[in-house]
Amino acid sequence: MTNQSGEGALLVHQQMFKVELNEGRLSKLVVTIVMSLLFICINCIMFHTLMSKPVFRELPRYILFAHMLCNDTVHLLVVAMLFILSLNFQMIPKAVCSLMVIVSAATARISALSLGVMSLERYVAICFPLRHSEMATQKGTGVAIAIIWFLGCLSPVIDTMYALIANAVSFKDPMFCTRERFILSPWQRDVFQGLNGFFFVLITVIILFTYVSVIVAAKSASADKDSAKKAWRTVLLHLGQLVLCLNSLLYGTIERALAMTSSTRLFMDLRYLNFLFVLILPRCLSPLIYGLRDDAVRPLFLYYVRVIIACPCSGAASDSKNLMACCVSVPAII
Repeated sequence: MTNQSGEGALLVHQQMFKVELNEGRLSKLVVTIVMSLLFICINCIMFHTLMSKPVFRELPRYILFAHMLCNDTVHLLVVAMLFILSLNFQMIPKAVCSLMVIVSAATARISALSLGVMSLERYVAICFPLRHSEMATQKGTGVAIAIIWFLGCLSPVIDTMYALIANAVSFKDPMFCTRERFILSPWQRDVFQGLNGFFFVLITVIILFTYVSVIVAAKSASADKDSAKKAWRTVLLHLGQLVLCLNSLLYGTIERALAMTSSTRLFMDLRYLNFLFVLILPRCLSPLIYGLRDDAVRPLFLYYVRVIIACPCSGAASDSKNLMACCVSVPAII
């Protein structure tokens, strides 16, 4: 029964995608590709910035930030590919689809979990500054990242393994790639929704607790009104991005609710907005909130941006020595 409903939903989605293409609404595709590529480039520059200095590679705060950048970059890339395949009604082998579904589902959940861990790290740094070096170590950060990946991959890997055991031969066949094609039994959907609900509540509690504590500590430790206002703005930006990433855990639930609309056009428009603002936008905000507001990272990041823009890498007249001096030299900011 579940399989038949999945096939029916697949047919509806295919018809909707065809209508969307036939009506020439490819502006959505262009916006998605441009936005994804732009912020993938920004994430790559930011990651290179963090890897360029030893201090960034050693502090847990920047290690977690670099991990989040890598995760969000992979998520943007895979989700954009899935979106392009869906709009072009492109069928791919089920084995390839399973890998893309695992990566997209895992990285979506890992983003929210990573932000929860980063919130805890900031809480320890501000509320327990004397014990921060003992509690937040490189080894502990590595263990936290490993746990995050285990929890993030748990549900999609279980679904894929169950589908493989149920019908291994079908993994050679082409298919329209959606996560729903790997939901073969009702218990899988119950596990998926249960884990999402658990992580949603857990991270929400962590966010509320840590940031209320940070605000109280910042107010009590600083008598400077300008500093207090800056701390409030930073907290509000962090909370906004955290809420957006938490909403990604509810993406499937939101989409199923939107599917109950009577108008096909309305469903496609709302589905696109859900995809853009719930899946794409939060990953685009990460480097802006956590990177450009950091006084240590921002100057070096802007330097590399200027290097990429001004570097004569494409100039025919530039010799190898000038090219090396332009593209390799790094200012002693830190």
